[in-house]
Amino acid sequence: MNSNWTNRIRLRNLRFLLNLAQTHNLSHSAAQLHTTQPALSKWLKELEQDIGLTLFARHARGLTPTVHGRVLIGHARRIEAQLERAAADMQILSEGGAGHVVIGASGGAATEVGPLAVLEMAARMPELRIDLIEGTMDLLMEKLAQGDLDIALGRTVDASDHLPAFCTEILYSETVDLVTRRGHPLLQQAEIRWDDICTYQWIVWPAGAPTRKALEDALQAAGRSLPCNYIESNSVIANVTLLNNSNVIGTASHRSAKILSRMDMLRILPLALHGSGSVSMYWRKNELLPDSVAQALDCIRVAAKS
Repeated sequence: MNSNWTNRIRLRNLRFLLNLAQTHNLSHSAAQLHTTQPALSKWLKELEQDIGLTLFARHARGLTPTVHGRVLIGHARRIEAQLERAAADMQILSEGGAGHVVIGASGGAATEVGPLAVLEMAARMPELRIDLIEGTMDLLMEKLAQGDLDIALGRTVDASDHLPAFCTEILYSETVDLVTRRGHPLLQQAEIRWDDICTYQWIVWPAGAPTRKALEDALQAAGRSLPCNYIESNSVIANVTLLNNSNVIGTASHRSAKILSRMDMLRILPLALHGSGSVSMYWRKNELLPDSVAQALDCIRVAAKS
């Protein structure tokens, strides 16, 4: 395979590749890119010859990226995202800012350690532009791989299948609590048992979430199972609203439950659930970290210890 082909790649070529990945059709891409189909077909053929690999399989319905094409398209998307970030950073610097950091956080991390880390960053780097984005871990890891995020926070996952490889650091482990609204009838009881809990409807996190697994493990240990009429939600705000407007029972990571209880938004039921989960932060490996991102990682460590 010829490695010199990268010297001939231009930004316009990356846009060609990304557009073909979107349309799967030479004619449609040529029209969108303001070129001709023969010229675009010739460019793709020459690129494949330079690399020595087939990037798209040709068939009657159009083009389908091969495994090699998908990898190159992934790199092109990350380059495009980094260029967009560079333009945004330059705009922020021209306006007197000190750079830009984008953090993604899921579930409990978006409730507690993420916001606390942002406050630590704002105190340490007052001119820094900070974006905090909430989402599920699968979405956040995809955004991190594409370069749309600098750091992802959330439950510990297997990141080995993602490209580029990620650095991973476990921040803490924690248990899971049962939570209700203020004034819930169960809070008036001297002792709470599973028989009492199971008379109410549940709101649960999606399958695979640490809080969901802890609940299912606790129910199994008690010889119980989730009722068929449970409500499933992956939104902290939606869960808090549901809890505060009904007698449903929910679960929350211990750190999130404590901070929401201090804010008078829910109450923790005194019935321990066995099991725990860990929260980690992720960032892309083999990249020269800007000082702002390195500082952000340290601020997250500080927030996690608080």
